[in-house]
Amino acid sequence: MAPKQPNSGLFVGLNKEHITTRKELAPRPSNRKGKTSKRVHFARSLIREVARFAPYEKRITELLKVGKDKRAVRAKKKREEMSSALRKMRAGGGGEKKK
Repeated sequence: MAPKQPNSGLFVGLNKEHITTRKELAPRPSNRKGKTSKRVHFARSLIREVARFAPYEKRITELLKVGKDKRAVRAKKKREEMSSALRKMRAGGGGEKKK
């Protein structure tokens, strides 16, 4: 579909209507939904640093290492987070050290 032509100010024709300027609307609060704030991100990263991974998160990382992404689908929300953590571990050259 072609983009709408600006109004001509005429009474008749394809682009009839008054010539007006578009009003800039303020962003709605619903546009921010799902975005984590700096404070929440910091708190989560601190907890992750102290407490490490939960058992189910460790299992997801193992499934991702083996290549069974479909099994990790059950925890889909965490799958992206865990795969990024796995990438960081590989880039860092080790990751978690066993006792």
